[in-house]
Amino acid sequence: MIVMTEGLRSLAGNAMRSVLMRFTRTLLTGAITGALTTAFLQSSSATIVATIGFVSAGLITFTASLGIIFGANVGTTVTGWMVALLGFRLQLGTAILPFIFIGASLKLFAKGKWAHAGYALAGFGLIFVGITTLQAAMAGVTGLISPESLPADTVLGRLQLVGLGIIFTVITQSSSAGVATALTALYAGAISFEQAAALVIGMDMGTTVKAVVASLSGSINAKRTALSHVLYNVWTATLALSLLSTYIWLLNWLTPAWLSEDAELALVMFHTSSNLLGVLTILPVTQRFARLIMRLLPGQGATYTNGLSDELLKQPDLALNAVQGSIQSELLALLWHLRAILGDPEGHRIDLDELEIAMEETSAYLDQIHLTADQDPNWNRLINLVHSLDHLQRLFERCEEEAERATVVNATAELAEERAWVQSAIVEAIHNLPLNRWDKAAHQTGQAARQIHKKVRPYREATLAEVATGSLDVATGTARLGAIRWLRRVSKHLARIHQHLHRAMMAIGAAEEE
Repeated sequence: MIVMTEGLRSLAGNAMRSVLMRFTRTLLTGAITGALTTAFLQSSSATIVATIGFVSAGLITFTASLGIIFGANVGTTVTGWMVALLGFRLQLGTAILPFIFIGASLKLFAKGKWAHAGYALAGFGLIFVGITTLQAAMAGVTGLISPESLPADTVLGRLQLVGLGIIFTVITQSSSAGVATALTALYAGAISFEQAAALVIGMDMGTTVKAVVASLSGSINAKRTALSHVLYNVWTATLALSLLSTYIWLLNWLTPAWLSEDAELALVMFHTSSNLLGVLTILPVTQRFARLIMRLLPGQGATYTNGLSDELLKQPDLALNAVQGSIQSELLALLWHLRAILGDPEGHRIDLDELEIAMEETSAYLDQIHLTADQDPNWNRLINLVHSLDHLQRLFERCEEEAERATVVNATAELAEERAWVQSAIVEAIHNLPLNRWDKAAHQTGQAARQIHKKVRPYREATLAEVATGSLDVATGTARLGAIRWLRRVSKHLARIHQHLHRAMMAIGAAEEE
């Protein structure tokens, strides 16, 4: 399971992350996306941990992440179907050996996607070799392990088996491997259906441990996402346990022979249906569920660098996501401040000292991400984020050290048109950035910068002429020249920031293609 999951994650990691971020507009599409991604990666932990990383980086909201979490539990049940149908029915243990050879050869001798695909293929084959080995081993221990040797089928006994399932998943770090083992034991007659079902319920709950660990150094929203995963799995487990006896009664009533002849298929059906029922019951009350989580883990107010988790540095692409989220939040704050100092009543001033500290933290974090141009497809993204942060710091200086020039801009009728261009570009940027429309924001700010650049020389000559004729005093003329230079620099930095952020987003697509 580890080999196959690692191969698939390497093969489709960037595409998977792009899908997770793109298809979470509604809870339903988020749940479907979480289910499909988990089914492909064969690991709910991989999906959940990646989602926590996105939430920590501010690229997905906490509420949007809930749909993915709900769907991931459904997606992980695909492994059980694969094992039951292909492993037990088709007996692929020997027939799959050539595929393992092909996969291992690709891993050893090919590069890029072919190597990752080979690793995934080898892992896929090894699963069925493992199942065959498990079956042979179970045949030898049926005398040692039997339904009688495990806790009895009582409420307490089922809870004990749930606990064993949790422990198994915590140790193996794979609920899918646990489900395969439980299916094999059930197929061999070493455990009863009721015992296997209780173990599988516990294995689902055990997957939450990895999510909790991944969130420990993350933002408050990352911790909320992990807690949501825990509480949702507790709810699904409670639902499954309470309906287990009803499910068995229904099966015996509809198809009495199924539990004795096809117990493993009945188990994966129970696993899938209980998780589907969990999604169907939680989706209508998701907003209330989210509010409950927020009450249990109250935030301490939004900060610009919430997503800069040291844990993400192990995966440069996730670390770059965190940096981009931090730069975006800092840029938005500065845009609102610019609106205020340019006289827009809808703008609001911010604490510049706090923002300066945040930008320094972002810069220090970015300095810990080390890539090379010839080795990593995220290189271009890193370079453009460095440029974005540099221009953001220069724009900050314009607002901090030269804020009085904005006052002159506001008071100068001759600069009303230029000020309107910048204000319009700022408003458009504020609207487009949360929607990740970097291309539109870059176009608007770039257009404003070009228009102002063309006006600088004629305005300078006209102002100097007024000073020379005595229409303006030298101090006022100098202030006006400083004001248009300030407007030009502000518009230039705004344009450069958005252009580089747009290129950083384009680099994500290039990384996915590689």
